[in-house]
Formats: sequence, structure tokens, C-alpha cells
Amino acid sequence: MNVLIINGHPGKDTFNHALANAFKKGAQKTSVSLKTLEVNDMKLRLDMTGFNKEKAIPENILKAQGMIAWADHLVWIYPTWWSTMPAMLKAFFEQVFISGFAFEYKQSTQVVKWDKFLKGKSAQIISTMDSPPWYYKLFVGDPGFKTVKDIMNFCGIKPVKRTYFGSVKVSTEKQRQKWLDKAEQLGRKLK
Repeated sequence: MNVLIINGHPGKDTFNHALANAFKKGAQKTSVSLKTLEVNDMKLRLDMTGFNKEKAIPENILKAQGMIAWADHLVWIYPTWWSTMPAMLKAFFEQVFISGFAFEYKQSTQVVKWDKFLKGKSAQIISTMDSPPWYYKLFVGDPGFKTVKDIMNFCGIKPVKRTYFGSVKVSTEKQRQKWLDKAEQLGRKLK
């Protein structure tokens, strides 16, 4: 299995990076092939979405699309901010998961129809948050997971699983180590 770890944290040397490294460490103990993609390194523009079909797609977007096409399983690691993903990760979805790569609308005059080009892939979301995960799911309604799952399903990626770690803000070093151990275990479960 080909596994792509996508770190959606816009900063460097964060706990999300430590989680990505722990997951990778666990996955390296299996027979999977691994690649990693740092969304922050792509230097995405936040003032644009999608691409005009008449213009060439930038090289950094083509490279990310190639990595996603290669992968059988996508592992998304990012912080939950204001109930959903960081703006940089949202820009990634808008600029990488474009028509012609992730999906294509069909001709239709009555209902919207489309082809899903990323069928056969699965996804895992690992997200940190400052609220307790049970509170986020029960009282906030889990909007971040719903958004990413909807994007994945729209393009044919399923199933989409999730693991949350929180509250990071009040966590101890011991608790964070347990979360890193859990991320490594998730990596080891890959087949």
C-alpha cells in the first residue's frame, strides 16, 4: 500500500509535526511505501481558489496531485482551529482537488452529476484541538471532520476515519507522549 502523510499545519516544528513523525515511525515498521507532503512548504496563495482551465497549473500543485494519485491511503494531520481546518489546508483542497484531477462534472440539465477520479483510496484524519474531542463532536457537531469527509467522498475517497487529540492547550507532557504513542500505533496498523 502507498501511504501519503499530509501535514496541514501552517507552522514548523509543531506538535502536529511530532504526530506526523510518530505515525511515520509506526508505518515504517510495516510493508507500506511512504511519502510525506508539508502543505506549508507549498507556498500556496490564500487569495485565489481553483484554476482557470486556460492557464497552466503551477508545478507545486502538479507535484501534490502526483503524490495523491500515487497514494492508496491519505493521512491528514492538522490542528482544528475555529472548529475546522487552518486556512492553508483549505487553500490546499481548493487548489489541488480541482476539476480534471479529483473529479469532473458531467453534462446534465436537471441535476448535478460528476465522475469521482480518486476512487479506491481511503483516508485517516488526525487532528489536534484545544477543546476536549467529546465536546467537539457532541456539542459543536464535528464540522471539521464533516467538511474533510465531504471533500474526500465527493472525489471518491472512502472510508474516511478520524482520531482527535485534545485538549492540547492544557495537556501535560505525559499526555502528549500518550498521543504520540497512539499516532505511532495508528501507523503500525497499516497493511
